[in-house]
Amino acid sequence: MEHIIKVQRNYQGDIISFETSEGRIISYLKALMETENGKIEGTNIEWNHDGHACLYNNDENDKYFSNFPPIF
Repeated sequence: MEHIIKVQRNYQGDIISFETSEGRIISYLKALMETENGKIEGTNIEWNHDGHACLYNNDENDKYFSNFPPIF
């Protein structure tokens, strides 16, 4: 199954897109949808205090994808 291998962040440090193990570059929203549909493994969705869905890495040592390399 496909999983996330790289991330792209904006100038504020927020993740805006991911690269998958299949080489696809997908938006944050697309990654949320594909995680929800079971197409991407190793991630989960949690709801923040504002009620927004957030994507997290299943690895508790790197929940925020901090150690993932950049796409570019």
